[in-house]
Amino acid sequence: MDKRIVIKVGSNVLTRQDGKLDVTRMSAIVDQIAWLRRQGYEVILVSSGAVACGRRELTVDHSLDSVEQRQLFSAVGQVKLVGLYYDLFREYGIHVGQVLTMKENFEPGEQYRNQRACMTVMLENDVLPIVNENDTVSVTELMFTDNDELSGLIAMMMEAETLVLLSNIDGIFTTHPDDPSAELIREVAPGRDLSEYIQPEKSAFGRGGMHSKYTTASRVQQSGIRVIIANGERDDILVDLFQNQENTPHTVFLTR
Repeated sequence: MDKRIVIKVGSNVLTRQDGKLDVTRMSAIVDQIAWLRRQGYEVILVSSGAVACGRRELTVDHSLDSVEQRQLFSAVGQVKLVGLYYDLFREYGIHVGQVLTMKENFEPGEQYRNQRACMTVMLENDVLPIVNENDTVSVTELMFTDNDELSGLIAMMMEAETLVLLSNIDGIFTTHPDDPSAELIREVAPGRDLSEYIQPEKSAFGRGGMHSKYTTASRVQQSGIRVIIANGERDDILVDLFQNQENTPHTVFLTR
């Protein structure tokens, strides 16, 4: 679909050093999405941040295992997260709707068709879908690898033109970004193998890392959808990617 964009905002973009939600950055991203919609783009937002939001809301005075933490903080945090998005987008007169999904919903069949139909009718009625994994019931083997994988599946399901993965670095580099000799890889042609450049480490607050972004980007690129990896901590990154791409640091996976 021309001018349909899926934007994935990762935990490292939305989370402060203390592990709690960065509302200022969240607000800036909403401002940019509102700008994109004024330019005629349809936007689907895949947003992390529910666990960070729950951690901000709740103080727990006894120990919980990692699954219990994830379920508790995401259940509390998802309400707060979508409430914040609701308030921020309402300033622009933009209606939002929540889509909580699980990996099994992407298997061929009725659930897949229902999910696609739901998001289609939202877009047709000018409602911005905000998508996240249903962390309260998705645990262990039922989970997506991370929201990179989820956003890629959404982009393919909804036949988007572009998938934007916002991380906390500018894109894929030839070596670790902290290395002075590191060079940003600006364009990735179809079929090009970048695995030698990918570091295996994961991000501080999310489940993903550059490896998962590369895996998702390669798969989505093969389906004919352009993928951009960029730094969500940069001011006006989304505006710059679509208005001044040549001068904006990023890695783009080309479709031809």
